[in-house]
Amino acid sequence: MTDFVLDEQRAGRIGFGEAVFCAGKSPEQIAAILDGTNIALLLTRLDTHQFTALPEQQRQRLDYDSVSRTAFFGAPAPLAGPASVAVVTAGTSDVPVARESIRTLRFSGQDAALIADVGVAGLWRLMRRLDELRSFDVLIVAAGMDAALPSVMGGLVPGVIIAVPTSVGYGVATGGQAALNAILASCAPGLLAVNIDNGYGAACAALRVLACRTPSAGSSRVV
Repeated sequence: MTDFVLDEQRAGRIGFGEAVFCAGKSPEQIAAILDGTNIALLLTRLDTHQFTALPEQQRQRLDYDSVSRTAFFGAPAPLAGPASVAVVTAGTSDVPVARESIRTLRFSGQDAALIADVGVAGLWRLMRRLDELRSFDVLIVAAGMDAALPSVMGGLVPGVIIAVPTSVGYGVATGGQAALNAILASCAPGLLAVNIDNGYGAACAALRVLACRTPSAGSSRVV
């Protein structure tokens, strides 16, 4: 008897497929999940130790990215077209969270542009890319410390902004809590926020926004 039940109808129901959160799972549990399915899966928070402890035949079937700690089991969905999402970071320390968003989007068939290191500590870096940023329908913005970047962008660009507070920062940043509070208290109207370091959740929110613009029924992909 297994201790997991995969949501094999998720793609048809909400438009994007099943994902497996690997943090807290043993390599043996992850291997059993992969052995027990014939649909494509996105694995999140799969650290290097877990990945290397999987059976070799499973490792060979995984498209693994150590920066984002994500893996594709089975082929991602075909790309739907040019990128309409930008994933923006305040600094390079926020890139792992941004990569989680990018990989989640790619698994679901959405390309995304990465625009890194445009935080407010050097505001000119943001301003010189403003025309480019204004061209995207959805912008996922990852920022730690005081998380000022989503608020600044909220007053400058028309696209939907999904803010991801990250756990980057010293002392009173308290593992991203200060960034989360700053985003929730932002005076920039219409910002959306997800939980700390939740690049996966931000990408899923972006997928829902895009589906409202171009609705289509998803389907589970066979491995």
